[in-house]
Order: sequence, then C-alpha cells, then structure tokens
Amino acid sequence: MRNDKRKKLAVLLSAAMLMSVLPASAFADSNRTPAEWSKLAETAPASGGIAMDEGVTAPVDVSITKSKAEALARQYVSIPKEYVLQGANLSMELLASGKRNAWGLDFVKKVNGKHLGSVYVRIHADSGQLLEFSSYSDNASSKPSYPLKVERDDAQQIALRFIQTIAADYKDSIRYNPEYGLQLLPPLTGEVLHTLRYDRMVNGIPYVDNYIELEVDSEGHVRRYSLQWDQTIVFPKIEAMLTAEQADAKLRTAAAPQLAYIVPYNVQGKKMPKLSYELLPIAIDAVTGELKGNGNMNTYRAGAVSVTPLTEKPVGEEPKSGTITEKQAVEAVKAAFKLPAEAELNGSNYSEQTDESTGRAEAFWNLSWTFKKDGKETGSTSASVDGHTGAIRSFNTYAYSDQGQADTPKVPLEQASALAIETVKKQLPWLTDELYFIKPDPKQYEDMKRNGNGRFYFSFVHKIHGAVIEYDSINVTVDSYSGEVVNYDAYLTGYEYPAKAPAVIEKDKAVAAWLDYYRTQLTYRLVQQFSWNGQPLPIEKYKLMLAAGEIKGDEVKAITEAELVYQLVPRLIDEALFLDAETGGWRNRETGEVTQLEKPKAKDIEGHWAQRQLELMVAYKALDVKNGEVRPNEAVTRGELIKMLVLARSSGHSPVMASADRLGAKASFNDVAADSSYFVYVESALEQNLIDVGDGSFNPSGKVSRDEMAELIVRALGYNALANYDHIFKASFKDSAQIENKGQAAIVVGLQIMSLADGKFLPKKQVTRGEASVAFFRYLQSRAELKEAPIRM
Repeated sequence: MRNDKRKKLAVLLSAAMLMSVLPASAFADSNRTPAEWSKLAETAPASGGIAMDEGVTAPVDVSITKSKAEALARQYVSIPKEYVLQGANLSMELLASGKRNAWGLDFVKKVNGKHLGSVYVRIHADSGQLLEFSSYSDNASSKPSYPLKVERDDAQQIALRFIQTIAADYKDSIRYNPEYGLQLLPPLTGEVLHTLRYDRMVNGIPYVDNYIELEVDSEGHVRRYSLQWDQTIVFPKIEAMLTAEQADAKLRTAAAPQLAYIVPYNVQGKKMPKLSYELLPIAIDAVTGELKGNGNMNTYRAGAVSVTPLTEKPVGEEPKSGTITEKQAVEAVKAAFKLPAEAELNGSNYSEQTDESTGRAEAFWNLSWTFKKDGKETGSTSASVDGHTGAIRSFNTYAYSDQGQADTPKVPLEQASALAIETVKKQLPWLTDELYFIKPDPKQYEDMKRNGNGRFYFSFVHKIHGAVIEYDSINVTVDSYSGEVVNYDAYLTGYEYPAKAPAVIEKDKAVAAWLDYYRTQLTYRLVQQFSWNGQPLPIEKYKLMLAAGEIKGDEVKAITEAELVYQLVPRLIDEALFLDAETGGWRNRETGEVTQLEKPKAKDIEGHWAQRQLELMVAYKALDVKNGEVRPNEAVTRGELIKMLVLARSSGHSPVMASADRLGAKASFNDVAADSSYFVYVESALEQNLIDVGDGSFNPSGKVSRDEMAELIVRALGYNALANYDHIFKASFKDSAQIENKGQAAIVVGLQIMSLADGKFLPKKQVTRGEASVAFFRYLQSRAELKEAPIRM
C-alpha cells in the first residue's frame, strides 16, 4: 500500500506549462517571511479535491511537506477551490555549489470530464519560496480588446507589485532589463503577452543568467512567474577591470568576420545566394581582455576547420548529366561502399521533382537492401543516387546486433579520419578544392568502449572563393570496430555562383558595421570544472560516465566559479539581418531587400491628427518614408492600401508565396510582376478573395476612393455578402445616390471605421495616406470587438 501511495506521489507534471487569466489582484496581498509562510501552511485549508491520497508522505527529508506546499501554492497564487491537486513531484536540482529540493504541483479544473484549466506551481521544499507558476484557462468568452488596455509600461508596474508581494527579499537585488521581451513593432491584435525580466545585480553588475521573469497580458493579468536564482554562486572580487572603451577596443581587435553565402528564404522570383560577412558574438575577460570561449556553445562533435582544402585542385571532373538506370545506380553504390555478400535488394524507387529553390529538375534513385543470416534478418542498407549523374547522395548501413564485435575498437581516430577524407575525394572529386575537413577534438572519443560510442563522426565545410556555403553539408561516419564507412551524406544545393571571387569590403569595415549591430554587455557567467579521484575530468567525459552509471554525482567534485566578461549582445532589431559583403550595407535575411539598422523616421507627421496611426503603418513598412517624409496628406495608392490590409490581417507578417510564384510563374495581374514590391501582397489579397482579377489590371499606383476602401474593409471583415442587402441597413447619407456600395458604406460608418462630413459619405473623394492609416487602425479595433464567443447550450 505504501508503494502505491508513493507511485501516486510521483505523478508527472503536465507536459505544457500553460497560461491563465487570473488577475494580479487575486494573488497574495501581504509580505511574509518563509517561516511565516510555513506556519501559515500548517493551518491553511487543503484542496477540496480528492485526486491525490492525502496520506502520502514525502520519501525524503524536506522542511515543506506536500500538504504545506499545496497550502503555500494556494496562498501565493490564490488557486480557486475547484482546481484540484492532481499531481505532485518532489525533485532535486543541482546548483553551482549545492542542491535544492522543490515541489512541483499540478492543479486541474475539470467539469463533466472536460479539462477547463490548470495551474502549475513550484515551491522551494526547504524555504517555501515560490519559484515558478504558470496557468491556463479555457475561457471561450475571453476576448482581448484592441488597442491594448495595458501597455508595457503599465505591465511593468503590475509586475513590480507582484514581486513586492511574492519575492520582497529580492526586490533590492534586481534591475529591470528594458530590452528583454520588448516588442519593437507595435502590436496589431489585443492578444499580447508582455514578457518582463529583472536581472540579478551583483556588485552593481547584472548577472543575466539569474533573474525574475513575468508575463502580463494586455488585460493586466499575471500569467507566468519564474524565479531563476542561485544563492550558492561565489562571485569574485574585482579590484580593477577594463573600461567600456578599452573593452570595445579589445573586442574590435578580437573580432574575426567570416565570409559566407546565404540564401534569403522568402524572395520573389528565383533564389540567388548573397555573399555576406558574418560575425558571431564573442566575449573577453573583463579584467585581462583575453578572448573567452562561448559559454553557451555546444561542444558535441566539436573540431577545428582545416586551413587548406582537401586538395589544391580538383582531382576529377563532375559527372555529366544523363539518364541513370536502376542497375547503374545499384552498381555505383556497390563500387563505393562495402555491402555484405548476403545483401539483397528489396526496394527501389525512382522519382523526379523540380527544386523549389533553384528551379532545376532533379531525379534520384532510392535503394534499400536487407541482410539475412540463417534465414533471420540481421541488418539493412539504404542509399540515394542522383538519377542524372550517378553521384551518391547518401548511404547508410545498420546492423541489428553487435554480436561478434571486438571488445575494444580496432581503428584509431587518425585512421578513421583518413578513410573519411578518402571517401569524400572519391565521391566528390570535382569539389576537393572547395571542401575543408573539420578535424575532431580527440577528447570526444576518449574511452569509446566505456561510453558505448563505437563510431567516429566527420564533417566537411564547403567554401567557394573562401566563403562558407552554410546550407551545404557533407558528413561521413566510420565504425571504429569494422573500420568501414557506415554513413555518408552529401547535401549540395545547385545554386549558381560567380566564376571569380567578387570584390568585398575590407574586414575592418565589416567589423565596424557588426559592432554597430552588437552592444557590449558587462556581466558575470559561470565556468564549471570537475575532478574525480583528484584528477581533472572534462565535462563531456563527466556526462558520459554519469549517464553510463560508472560514477555517481556525489563522487565528482564540481568547482563552479563566476567570471566577469564583456560580451557582444545583439541590439534590438525588428528584423533578421545580414551584412552584404560586396556593398557593406545591411539586408533583410528573409527577403534580401536593402535595409538599415536605424529605421527612418518621418519628420512630417509630428502633431498630425493621424500621427499614431501613421507611425503604425510606417513601422510595418506599409507606407514608405522618403527623405524623412511620409506625406500624410497625399493620396494613398492601391498598392499601399492592399499592403496595409494584408499586413493588418496577418498580424504584420509578410505573406510567403507558393514556390511557383517565387520561381517567376505568370502573375495574376499584368501590371504587378513578380519583381514588384507589391507582388506578394496583391497575390495574397487575391488568394483571400479580398480583390478580383477583373480585366487583369490592378493599377498599383492608382488612387483609391472612399467607396472602394469601404468595400475593401468590409470584405476583410467578412461581411461583404451581407452588405449587398443594403436595404437592411439604416443609412441616411445626404449623398446616398452617389454611393455605389451603399451596404458597405453603412457598415464602415456604423462601426465608426469611416466617418461622415456634414452627413455626407463623399464616395468619390480620394483617400489620403493619413485617412487610410486611421481607417485600418479602426478596422483592427472593430475586428477585435466583433470577435464572437461560441454559444453555450
């Protein structure tokens, strides 16, 4: 019976850390010490539910029992009584120099078997401190309004009051991080969560890996809270360190930008690689200026890229395109890789397709074999062969059992490396002068027998004119027991590159540009060292031995130290960028379009009656800024109006067109070609039935009347069919006889999206850029207000 109870205790927490609509005012309203909370928990009422056996006791010695933890959770978060404790989990968490026990509690609300809400709370099992909570409520009638009731500044005040209530002891050791979670673009819906973070301050310096983080929704409800704090960290005393100016100079010297080809992924027309200068963020010691490794870098399969390619010149020619038969494909695989004598071909498939990115026709054979011994299947092999050239694209062989495998690996790393290089030379002879071997770190393969890893993994970098082709990959896996290649894959895109290396800007200019993109941050970070039996233990080896059960965590001495660094951190930019290596200018990584770090600001809308709405349209590039002017009183064009509408309907996201459109298929309108800046928006509007093809002309630079804009907005709201029954609308416009779309005019005026002038709708009047901006802002408001909750029967 006791074991059954303990099994109940170990019920795992809900997979998703969900959200709630509990108001901030509903949480605890007084400051108490952990001791006071513990005393309160002894008398606090327990859950009204019966999901868990109250007789269950914790199998470890902690100060806070499950029942106390539940009481604290209900006090901290004011969990309604109808939420029943369904699961509890007591876990131990490792800290820098110690450990911490924590209760994870999962509360659930169900009605007639339907899950209507959940609240997850994590409580420190010794001090009773709230460490985390998140919650969710299935409230179908919840309808966020637009514009937001609670903006970010107000949300920050709500967050501070919550911290004062829940974590008063920490409020003097934190500082608001104004950039974390900040949405640079104004929201286009009312469904917004403000993410707010308060960094831990040590000696006046932020330690950004310790913080208090909250989410506050646009209605003012605290939806999530997390206390990430490690009191066991020992921070060094810093007598003197580099100044910010000295650090910038050191970072500038240490920066090493690399040339790379990238392909913008949402371009109009045929995709073409762009040559960029890439610079990953780096860090230096704040005292000595020494370049530090990336503390967050994954060391899995780490290695150093060779300085020179496999060969100075290609060792062979690229195979000519033709037609490869199944027999030829099978023979190509057998000639390249070792297959067991008992291998039987049991699958063959030929397919053709057009590559969406390059527009090239592709063909390939997919082949598979099985191995049998004494009538029993013992392994399999699969391969893919280019159906035009016979080049092998991939090869993989797998044995179902390792019986007969030697006790220790027979092949050393050096021999396996040589085999991988030779394999690539034979399979890709025309590229050997462009491929660079990544020499693995030998530490990864120490004690291969002990950790059960019997394979060596090798990779190669593809460079053209010294620039890395980031989207190409060549990998080889060698079995350390048999000495055979067991996996090979060569993913090579078919993009076109210039025959000669293009002229690029100087590296100093690239560094200067990237240091404008990054900001320098002074912070602490942790460095962990392990030792076992008095000997240093690399972290990779420690993890492997721990996973294999060869050592226990308490047998290893861990020394965690904090170091002070200056590190590069990206500035707040509302788009992904890359630095054009040929021009030195910034481009959008999604579209490839020219852009800039500092967004242009319109000088001619300050104090304008539509200033806020114009700023919204400028922020989303629905309206352009030329020479610092947005020209609010000029007539809006049809192209601009459609772009506004499509962006408004998609929460500001540019539409991604189908591959056929990207590759230059015939446009729907004869005056909006695939290279037009309005192409994706016009095509998207057509797909959404917001506009019609008509006579085949769109006239993107044409002006828009109020009558036309009214119909467009009503279509976007989904009421256009209803508007055609204009007799059901009360519309006493003085100029009704001149209005072509009377029902639509009645709807937009009734919803206060468009207004009258002395009782007149003025249907023929051209719409200005300012008027269009206001109309679409009001459209966003109406769309939120018209959102209808389902009927409860």
